[in-house]
Amino acid sequence: MARIVVTGSKGQLGSELRELWGEADSIFYTDVNELDITDKKSVEKFVKDNNIEVIVNCAAYTAVDKAEDDELTASLVNERAPEILAGVAKAAGAGRERGALLVHVSTDYVFDGKGCRPYTESDTPAPAGAYGRTKLGGEQAILNSGCDAIIIRTSWLYSAYGANFVKTIARLASERESLNVVFDQTGTPTFAGDLARAIDSAVKKWETATGEEKDSLKGLYHFSNEGVCSWYDFALEIVRQRGSSCRVNPVTSDLFPTKAVRPAFSVLDKTKIKRNFGIEIRHWLEPLRESSFWEKL
Repeated sequence: MARIVVTGSKGQLGSELRELWGEADSIFYTDVNELDITDKKSVEKFVKDNNIEVIVNCAAYTAVDKAEDDELTASLVNERAPEILAGVAKAAGAGRERGALLVHVSTDYVFDGKGCRPYTESDTPAPAGAYGRTKLGGEQAILNSGCDAIIIRTSWLYSAYGANFVKTIARLASERESLNVVFDQTGTPTFAGDLARAIDSAVKKWETATGEEKDSLKGLYHFSNEGVCSWYDFALEIVRQRGSSCRVNPVTSDLFPTKAVRPAFSVLDKTKIKRNFGIEIRHWLEPLRESSFWEKL
């Protein structure tokens, strides 16, 4: 396998990549304490010293509401850091045919959620808040750099690691008799383990591709699990899987006012990633119904 560095390795996706790839001399799992990706010199030194061939950037500022009050910090992590990684990845080609590959994870929040059909990679972004703006800025910085990059937008990420909707609902269902969950926001959950496997497929395809094939693999992609649901539907299934008697009530978003606007519709079209990397994507219910997932909580 290529020499890989994973940034943000203690988050949901980074943890799933570590579980998938395991410990190896050629794979470096870093978080902010090991590698500050907002520091160009540190990134340059790390990539050079370890002869890195693939950078998988799982690091991000994901506090959607806080970003409205602290867009500067969100921009540093979501825009400036990807710009640095892209520049370093491109320069890493000294002595090699190409630079390092940058795999970057982005979000459905680059869209305003006012659509009514699954978003494709060619749809025009229109972020409605600071988080989406900064993530879109990161995408654009990478694409403008000219480095070899695969950018994957995803949505509604969950896993057995970190904080996420599944773990929150499971906890609340054990504490309360009923829960109110919005049913007027529609999208698709993404199991981080499935996204990790998609990244693995992309990296392996890249490694075996020729120069022209590599050029055809670069660019924007969408990935989530298949299917469509509301947050209410998602919560209802979580409660069922926990065997809880908690009642889940569908309510409208106006009962839960937030500083940042949430996309009302954020279903992503996965045709391109399935075609280019030859992957199959599971329906969102499948990973959620696996006993092995719940055993980790």
